[in-house]
Amino acid sequence: MHATAATPVIEFRGVSYDVAGIPVLSGLSLQVYAGETLVLLGRSGSGKTTTIKLINSLLFPSAGEVCVRGVPNRDADVIRLRRSIGYVIQDIGLLPHFTVERNIGLVPRIEGWQQNRIRARVQELLQMVGLAPEIAARYPHQLSGGQRQRVGVARALAADPEILLMDEPFGALDPLTRDELQREFLLLQQRLHKTVVFVTHDLREGLRLGSRIALMEAGRLVTVLTPQEFLRSTDAWASAYVRAFGDGLESAANRGVS
Repeated sequence: MHATAATPVIEFRGVSYDVAGIPVLSGLSLQVYAGETLVLLGRSGSGKTTTIKLINSLLFPSAGEVCVRGVPNRDADVIRLRRSIGYVIQDIGLLPHFTVERNIGLVPRIEGWQQNRIRARVQELLQMVGLAPEIAARYPHQLSGGQRQRVGVARALAADPEILLMDEPFGALDPLTRDELQREFLLLQQRLHKTVVFVTHDLREGLRLGSRIALMEAGRLVTVLTPQEFLRSTDAWASAYVRAFGDGLESAANRGVS
């Protein structure tokens, strides 16, 4: 899943973000390359979610520049930008009065796809995320947590975006369901090769899913390393994470990280 393209798909150039004069992000410079899964790893309040929201212009920098596909976000059509980026969040955000089919087909419908094309795409995606075809007619309240999260992933993929943003997508699930969805995500990424930015505070998840790990602390980028480099790092913050999540090494070993 390592990127080979020389030009980043997403780039932060000296980005800072303040709220009422209080810095949330400070001087962030970071590149995300085509086809990789960049994990933003850090404790609560480290700036991970703020970073991901700056990518699709849910927030705008106080200083610096965010570029997507080489275009500064300040020069982009915000609506087109957001529709071209898949977004998966922890609480899923499915519309409760829409069926699964209508939830998944929301962006394609806005984009003017024909109904038969939307229906075919919904069925394709349900199969892709491991859900039965009859799920399409159900409503979110009729689904389990794992099913709802799968629908959330399907919805984010509906219009085949190049970029996928995932903000703690599996954080609210029980351990067994979380493990299953992590495995399914890896299989999907091997098949689709999306450019993914994945937010988590869980070292085990980061080691398992990431091509590279960007460690954040107090609104600053500490380091960016591959999972293998992260485990071997003598950097103080990286070493602290490895010590704090010692059982993460077992998951890393299961994935083949050494």
